[in-house]
Amino acid sequence: MRHTPHYLMTDPAEVARLIRGNPWATFVSATSAGLVASHYPVLLDEQAGDLSVLSHFGRPDERLHELGEHEVLVIVQGPHDYVSPSWYPEGQVVPTWNHVTAHLYGTPEILTPEENYAVLSGLTEHFERGFEHGRSLDQDEEGTRRAALGTVGLRLRVTRFDARAKLSQNKPPEVAARIIAELDARNPALAAEMRRRHGQEV
Repeated sequence: MRHTPHYLMTDPAEVARLIRGNPWATFVSATSAGLVASHYPVLLDEQAGDLSVLSHFGRPDERLHELGEHEVLVIVQGPHDYVSPSWYPEGQVVPTWNHVTAHLYGTPEILTPEENYAVLSGLTEHFERGFEHGRSLDQDEEGTRRAALGTVGLRLRVTRFDARAKLSQNKPPEVAARIIAELDARNPALAAEMRRRHGQEV
């Protein structure tokens, strides 16, 4: 990503918060056959002492990615949207795009089948919480264990990350306030990120 110092996110806790709120991630590998990308849900490993994520690949994606043999890039995309210059003072005509994004790097650790099943159970329980009649894998353990054989679990301990929160930090408070007001209806998640970043300024 473009290196703009005042957009940098350097706090691992902020990156962890981004992952929790935006669990659909893109995995990119530079393999012996070229670049490969796949998309899977990730869950922050809350028990780890460092920044780590848990996920799974559907077979044969793990072979296409040569999973566990090299570093991978995991892209986590938070809220983002177009910012119209019509929200700026008269005479300003250059638009931009506000976003919160993290690039995570590390070499995946392949999990055992039992660890993988635990991760799949955890993922399901995590996302089913919001449903009135949520299901869990243990309601049909025999069947879900068979299904789990078609996946490969992984743990990625993040060895480095590159993250940005580009949220109109270069604009005066009154302009940032106008952008937030416009985004409240259009993209409330991005408006909320801007409020957090600008604090009591707007």
